[in-house]
Amino acid sequence: MTDTERVEDTPAELADRFRAEAAARGVPAAEVEAYVRTARPAVYLAQGGDGPVVAVTGGQPPLPEGVPAPAAAFVAAVDCAALPPGATDLPLPAEGLLLFFADADPGSGAVLPDAVRYLPAGITPLPEWAREREDGPYRRAHLDFCFHQWSWPWRDEDDEEDVDSAEESAWAAELESAWSHVVGWRPRWRFQLGGEPVLFNWDPVEVARDEVPPAAADGEEWTLLATWRGDEDCEELESGLFHWVIRRSDLAALRFDRLYVYVDAF
Repeated sequence: MTDTERVEDTPAELADRFRAEAAARGVPAAEVEAYVRTARPAVYLAQGGDGPVVAVTGGQPPLPEGVPAPAAAFVAAVDCAALPPGATDLPLPAEGLLLFFADADPGSGAVLPDAVRYLPAGITPLPEWAREREDGPYRRAHLDFCFHQWSWPWRDEDDEEDVDSAEESAWAAELESAWSHVVGWRPRWRFQLGGEPVLFNWDPVEVARDEVPPAAADGEEWTLLATWRGDEDCEELESGLFHWVIRRSDLAALRFDRLYVYVDAF
């Protein structure tokens, strides 16, 4: 099976192939299912594909004429209609653009009421905008390689409570190898939607949960909406991860005034 075909696999199809591969390697079914239960589906966007433009990063935001931009710098515009259906467990809109904004301020986290905007379908076609408006705080990039796969919670290996036995560690290594074999080659992603966060220092979901606990009436936990890997497109940071964290109920309602933004760097 080619890499292009693998990109089109659904999360359920990936799970089935992963179970079969792990079983062929002799991994006990209980270990496989425990590994699957902790996984969350996510969409990853990268450069260098031959598909349609799914997202544009940097430059100027694709806002309608006369609509003022947020105070924070424009990071990315994602075309929701171009995302694989059901590839995350987030209640993302089926169409329209999600616009992401954040300043390169490492170690900072705050509720920013205008850090994400939603533009309904038909207002600004992303492919047309991708060819213009290059100037902006962050360098322009077109993300046209879209794939979805699982992500797992980050674990501090120095935490004694999380130290596995030698046998469990061996199975974990075999499961990681099986997963890599199933999904095949993946380019270095630049933008992530859903799933578990990657991090340099702190888990952005935990930071949001600790600093802005949900009101009793909400009953909603924070979840990762998106992560941007700034890399060379962000001159201010040599290596930066920009995270947008939101309550699931707010995302379903397209309410972005309580969204939490955290910038991690090293």
